[in-house]
Amino acid sequence: MTTPAERYAAHRQRMAGFTPALTEFQSLYDFDLDFFQVDGCRALEDGHGVLVAAPTGSGKTVVGEFAVHLALAGGQKCFYTTPIKALSNQKYADLVRRYGTGKVGLLTGDNAINGEAPIVVMTTEVLRNMLYAGSPTLSGLAYVVMDEVHYLADRFRGAVWEEVIIHLPESVRLVALSATVSNAEEFGEWLQEVRGETTVIVDEERPVPLWQHMLAGNRLYDLFVDDDHTKVNPDLRRFALDDLRRTRINQSRRSGRRRERRPERYRPPSRADVIDRLDRAGLLPAITFIFSRAGCDAAVEQCMYSALRLTSKEEAEQIRAHVEARTADIPRADLEVLGYGTWLAGLERGLAAHHAGMLPTFKEIVEELFTEGLIKAVFATETLALGINMPARTVVIERLVKWNGEMHADLTPGEYTQLTGRAGRRGIDVEGHAVVLWAPGVDPASVAGLAGTRTYPLNSSFRPSYNMAVNLVGQVGRERARTLLEESFAQFQADRAVVGLAKQLRRNEEALEGYLEAATCDTGDFMEYARLRQRLTERERELARERSGTRRAEAARSLERLRFGDVIMVPHGRFAGAAVVLEPGAGKRSDDPSPLVLTINRQVKQLALADFRGPVEPVDRIKIPQWFSRRSAQHRRDLASTLRNKTAHLDKPRPQKHPDSTREDSQITDLRRRLREHACHGCSDREDHARWAERYFRLEKETAALRRRVEGRSQVISRTFDRVCAVLEQLGYLDGERVTDEGRRLGRIYTELDLLTAEGLRAGLFDDLGPAQLAALVSALVYESRQPEDGRAPRVPAGPVREALTEMLRLWGELQEIEKDHRVAFLREPDLGFAWAAHRWASGDQLDAVLADADLTAGDFVRWMKQLLDMLGQVADAAPPGSAVRGVAGRAMDAIRRGVVAYSSVG
Repeated sequence: MTTPAERYAAHRQRMAGFTPALTEFQSLYDFDLDFFQVDGCRALEDGHGVLVAAPTGSGKTVVGEFAVHLALAGGQKCFYTTPIKALSNQKYADLVRRYGTGKVGLLTGDNAINGEAPIVVMTTEVLRNMLYAGSPTLSGLAYVVMDEVHYLADRFRGAVWEEVIIHLPESVRLVALSATVSNAEEFGEWLQEVRGETTVIVDEERPVPLWQHMLAGNRLYDLFVDDDHTKVNPDLRRFALDDLRRTRINQSRRSGRRRERRPERYRPPSRADVIDRLDRAGLLPAITFIFSRAGCDAAVEQCMYSALRLTSKEEAEQIRAHVEARTADIPRADLEVLGYGTWLAGLERGLAAHHAGMLPTFKEIVEELFTEGLIKAVFATETLALGINMPARTVVIERLVKWNGEMHADLTPGEYTQLTGRAGRRGIDVEGHAVVLWAPGVDPASVAGLAGTRTYPLNSSFRPSYNMAVNLVGQVGRERARTLLEESFAQFQADRAVVGLAKQLRRNEEALEGYLEAATCDTGDFMEYARLRQRLTERERELARERSGTRRAEAARSLERLRFGDVIMVPHGRFAGAAVVLEPGAGKRSDDPSPLVLTINRQVKQLALADFRGPVEPVDRIKIPQWFSRRSAQHRRDLASTLRNKTAHLDKPRPQKHPDSTREDSQITDLRRRLREHACHGCSDREDHARWAERYFRLEKETAALRRRVEGRSQVISRTFDRVCAVLEQLGYLDGERVTDEGRRLGRIYTELDLLTAEGLRAGLFDDLGPAQLAALVSALVYESRQPEDGRAPRVPAGPVREALTEMLRLWGELQEIEKDHRVAFLREPDLGFAWAAHRWASGDQLDAVLADADLTAGDFVRWMKQLLDMLGQVADAAPPGSAVRGVAGRAMDAIRRGVVAYSSVG
């Protein structure tokens, strides 16, 4: 524990050098800012972007809130983005409490409150859509906070985060808030490349220390017995060995080798016993993570059957009052269907489940009561570990294995860290506790490895989509779009160097536009004139190369004819002058005619083609004695003397001229004529314009080389983008660099099945349907079953809906074949499993009948209905002007937005 003097000294150190803005901001909190928070705030004041990677509950959002503070102080805007609507709602409420409703807005798709406020909280998708649409709301934007930015690893939605980061204007400062990830520096380097100066702040320290335990039998073991968390508790190891020994004895006796009485197998404590044990140890409130929805509900039932009660009479009354107030608008009949009475009874005892299958309103109530300290034990799926601010004193993990959608897999260290990060409430608990329940065969060392390793890598899930392609091409053109996509984090991880190259390529392209403007001439098209000059220069060089090549070939043929003793004149170079051939064709290759000669200066040298500019003819001949040795200095002197006497009467060699060197070329003559006749030839500023044009050509050449370097790299993203564009061109959504009318409609559809939706609109699948029928059809574009197919065909409404769904599946098959041709695979098969429920609900049927028929939980039902509402809105927006689909979609939305769907905010 630190002493008061030490705490005071630390406080003074933090406050040293505080600016007025930071001092004012500090006064908003009843605690001193941590050093990493101060560092982040100072970086923002210095004009940098910031990446803060810190554990759950460490207070990293304070840095984002400082961006809000700076924006308001400077009369600018700040957007605060979150990955889920529930978090947006929560953050909106927090900021409204601080700054008032007039300064804060909310945009989530479901809610649009004060959208032009200086501070707007929104989901990341909303900001992405604004950027593509060029929304005027972006005017004056100075800061964007991206909370939970590690969501960019999400397989389904992660691309949205990268799209926003890449496309935000350069003037906007980005505040990225992330969980502790093992490659924060790598992510920060990418941000530095695409966003400019970015300060990376990594804080590994939890604000509340975390103690690791294992509960075996009735005993709560400490996992580690040293402060460094490296030495595993020997008592726990001994327990594990004893369990292993018992297991082997049991296996031996089952095989019939021994007949003694079987020792009793280890029985894990019941869930009620675990909660009771934690209660007696003062470790509540607790969140127990169970990796199934049914398991969470069963845990609450087991605790209730055991007569476990964790609340006082007064607390139970507070819980009932809160619940009744929050559910007052939900119809009583619907509450009965939702099991309201049993759920409320559990809450009054301090017990609750929390998972995606619950009604969103019920989940929110659990979160509120738990935060207020009225709910003591929550049994939750791992989705609770992401996003919602709902820390506990203790986190319990029942099993270290979970179903990942394909198989039962061990928890990773990153997942373990994410789950246990909920333990320890800042400002309430002096320490948090993580408890792993013992299970036969568990090795304590493996658990220690999970607890002691912080390996949570952030890996990009980015890939171009059809919607993204048309929006990008429409905004910046196809080539620039490819360059932009090369700046993605996915490309950075695939080939880190290509991001820097792509950014330089983008700068070069912008500079080229500037050079073009500077070279503009009032008298005519100067770049046309400059290209004529360039072609003239190139032709002259080409002709020189041709002539040089001709002379080189002639020289080679003449060298081949030389014989032993021939006297030649070397026209230029270090060996210029007379020489006598000692060895014709002495080159190392059989096709090398270069001779070995003795120069007049008594040097034995190998000549090369470069020493001659034309054919070589012997000028005399010397009879060389057979006993001559080039290694003998005396022999070389005698032969050089003879050579000197033989050539004394000859003039020094002059540079050779090719007979065609002065002949004019017809292309050169024509180019010179066209230059003289061009309008820009007489411009008084011609040479000034020419200098800009020359810069343009030099940079154009450099840019082409840079583009080849980029294309020569991995091109993971750009190749996919090209294939996507090829699909869109074949279907008529792109016409070269132009986005067609159909393409612009596709640009308004943000869904995994964007292209199928656009093709459905074009084919008229949505025409001639009523509201309930349209809801059923569109549901197939958003719904995805949680469980694998059981072989039975899903129930669908008869008549026009069935026909439209059949046609949609046929259309999907055609698109799949087109995708195969272009080596992409984006479009999953439409899922008809929600069509019947959507049709019945939009037709006005009651909740109990719809849920019973659909085999869905209330939470899943509401969640899919909310997504269906959003999709219907997109269909209405993308439908052609004057189309009846727009009105029908609006009536379908009105029919759906009732009962629990209307009263449930989205979690």
